[in-house]
Amino acid sequence: MVSSTKKRTTKKNLVIVESPTKAQTIERYLGRNYRVVASKGHIRDLPKSKMGVDIENSFKPEYISIRGKGPVIKDLKKEAAKAKQVYLASDPDREGEAIAWHVSHILGLKETDKNRVVFNEITKDTVKEAFKNPRQINMNLVDAQQARRVLDRIVGYSISPILWRKVKKGLSAGRVQSVALKLIIDRQNEIDKFVPEEYWTIEANFKKDRKTFIGEFYGVGGKKKKLSNDQDVKEVITKLDKKKEFNVTDVKKRQTRKNPNPAFTTSTLQQVANRKLNFHTKKTMMLAQQLYEGVNLGGKTGHAGLITYMRTDSVRVSPTAVEESHKFILDKYGKEYVGSRVAKNNKKEKVQDAHEAIRPSSVLRTPQSLKDILSRDQLRLYTLIWDRFVASQMSAAVYDTMSTNVEQNDVQFQVKGSKLVFPGFTKVYKDSDSKNDGELPDLKTGDKVTLSKLSPAQHFTQPPAKYTEASLVKALEENGVGRPSTFSPIIDTLQKRYYVKLNAKRFEPTDLGKIVNNIIEEFFPEIVNIGFTADIETNLDNVEQGINDWVSLVDKFYQKFEPEVDNADKKIEKIEFKFELVGDNCPECGAPLVYKMGRYGKFIACSRFPDCRYTKAVVKEIGMTCPVCHEGEVIEKHTKRNRLFYGCSRYPKCEFMSWDKPVPRNCPNCDHFLVEKKVKNTLQVVCPNGDYAEEVQK
Repeated sequence: MVSSTKKRTTKKNLVIVESPTKAQTIERYLGRNYRVVASKGHIRDLPKSKMGVDIENSFKPEYISIRGKGPVIKDLKKEAAKAKQVYLASDPDREGEAIAWHVSHILGLKETDKNRVVFNEITKDTVKEAFKNPRQINMNLVDAQQARRVLDRIVGYSISPILWRKVKKGLSAGRVQSVALKLIIDRQNEIDKFVPEEYWTIEANFKKDRKTFIGEFYGVGGKKKKLSNDQDVKEVITKLDKKKEFNVTDVKKRQTRKNPNPAFTTSTLQQVANRKLNFHTKKTMMLAQQLYEGVNLGGKTGHAGLITYMRTDSVRVSPTAVEESHKFILDKYGKEYVGSRVAKNNKKEKVQDAHEAIRPSSVLRTPQSLKDILSRDQLRLYTLIWDRFVASQMSAAVYDTMSTNVEQNDVQFQVKGSKLVFPGFTKVYKDSDSKNDGELPDLKTGDKVTLSKLSPAQHFTQPPAKYTEASLVKALEENGVGRPSTFSPIIDTLQKRYYVKLNAKRFEPTDLGKIVNNIIEEFFPEIVNIGFTADIETNLDNVEQGINDWVSLVDKFYQKFEPEVDNADKKIEKIEFKFELVGDNCPECGAPLVYKMGRYGKFIACSRFPDCRYTKAVVKEIGMTCPVCHEGEVIEKHTKRNRLFYGCSRYPKCEFMSWDKPVPRNCPNCDHFLVEKKVKNTLQVVCPNGDYAEEVQK
C-alpha cells in the first residue's frame, strides 16, 4: 500500500520591528521559524490638519493612519493573518512602546497578550534571550508617551495659530522648544548688558638649577590682592628687587588620582560629539542609530549591532560587559590598568535608569578592526563611544602635584605643577578638561630662586559665552527640561523656524525669535518657566511608573492654559513689520525695493509683492577685492545650515571661498592673503600657509 502525504507549510512567528535594517539582522539571529518585518516607525499619529485631541472627552487622542503608510499597514495585516504568533519588538523606550501599542491596535491583538519583546543591544545572545521572556505592552509607558504628545499638541495647536494671525504665517510654539529659545535669548541679554571690568595679572619666570618655571602673582603680606589697573601693578613691581633672590615657602607635595568619566548617556554623547567631532546633535543621533542597528561585518558574524541603545540617561553597565572589558584591558594593557570602581548613577529623581549606558556591544570589536567597514563619520563616533567606555572600566590616572609660594619683600607668587606618574585610563581616552600644569624642579621650603622675567598683562572680564549645541544640551539636561531624546529635534526646530541661528558654532537669537519669545513670556509665562516645565517632566516620569494618571496631568495643565489662550487672542495686537527701503528700484517693474524678513533672514523684495515677485539675496561686502580674481568683491555667505563663510561676488565665475575672514593684506613671507582666526580664544591675523601670525590689537 502506497500512501501519499502533502507537504505541510509550517506557520512562522511574526516579529515586527521599526527599522528594515534591524529586521534583516534579527531574522538571521532567530532562524527559519521567524519572519521579521518593519513598521518603518509610527503607523498611527494625530492628524496634521487639526489638533486631534477631544478635550471634552478626557483628552482622547484622535489617531489616524499616517499618510503613505497604507501599503505598510496592508503588508503587516497580511503577514499577521498567516503567523503562528506575533511579537512586537520596537525600540525599548516610551516611543517604541507606543509604536508597539499602535501596531497591536491595527492588527487587533489582545492587550493581555505577552507579545512585547525588548532588547538593549542587537546581538545574537541578547536577542534570543529576549524572546524567551516576552511581556505585555506596558501601558504606563504608552500613557507617558501619549501625555507628552497630547500636551505638546495642545500647546502647539493653541499658540501657533495666534502667532500666525498676530505675527506671520509659518511660526510655531512648542512646550519645550519655547524654554530652549528663552535660554538662548536670556543669555544674549546677559551678554548685551555686560559691562567689562579691567583687571591685571603678573606672570613671573623663575629659575632654579637652570630649570625655569612660572608663578602667578597672588598678593602682598599673605593676603590676596586684586590688581585693578596699571597703578596697582606698578606698586607691586616697585616692591621687588629683580637682582635679589626669592624665597620658596610652604611647599606642599601630594599624589592625586583622577578617575575616568562613566560611559556615555544620550546627553553626554551629544555634548562630547559636538565638542570633539563638531557633530550637530541631529547627526550624532543619526549615526548612533546606524551603529545600534548594525552593519554587515562579513564572514560568520554577518550583520551585527555595534552599540547598545542610544537613548538613555543611565551610566549603568551590565556585569557581562564589565567582565569582558576587564579581560580585554588585562590582556592589552596589564593588571594595573584594570579599574576597580563601579560606575554608579547620580541617582537623581529625573534619571529613569531604564537602559544601560551607551557602550560597544562587544569591546572586542575595536575601532581599528572596523576601519574598512564603517564610513568615516560612523567610525569617528564609534571610536568615541568605544574609547570612553573602555576608559570608564580602567584605573585612575595618578599625578604627583606640587604647590608652593615664592616670595620677596612680602610679595607672593603662587606656583603649581603636576607630573603624570601613571597614565591609567588616559592611555585610551583624554577628557577635554584634563589639565597638566607642567613639571616643576624639585623645590623645598627655604630654597632660593632667581627671577628671570616679569610679564604684567591687562585683561577685561568676559561676558558669559553664547550657547553652543553642547552647552545648550547641558543646560536643558541640568534644568530637567525635556529628555535627552528630545534635545536634537528641539534644536533642529529652533533653527528651521529661524528663531535662532548658528554663528561661529554659537547660537544667536533672531529678531523673529525675540518677538515670539516676548509674546510667550507675557501671555504664557508658565510655558517658559523652567521649573514648571521640569515639573511636567517629573510628572511624565511618574505616569511611566504608574504613580500619576495621564489624563489628570493633562487636565491640570489645561485648566490654567485655556484662559491664557483666550486672553492672548484678545490682547495681542497685530505686529506690522515695517519694511526698510533699500534705496533702489525693482529692475522688473520699477517699484521701490524693500528689505523683508524671511525664514532664513533678511532678503530684498519688490514692494509690489505679490503683483511682482522679484527677490534678491542681501549681500554684505567686507570691503576687500577678491584675492583670487581681483575683480569681484569678497562677500559674506551662508551655507544651508547657516554657517558663515566668505566668497567672491563673481561666483561661479570665481570660486574663491574661505571659512575665515580675509583681510586686505598679504603675508610678508609668502605673499598669500591673510585671514582673521581665533586661536585659543585670541583673535589673530594669520597666513593660511602657517608662515605668519600676529595678535589683533584691540
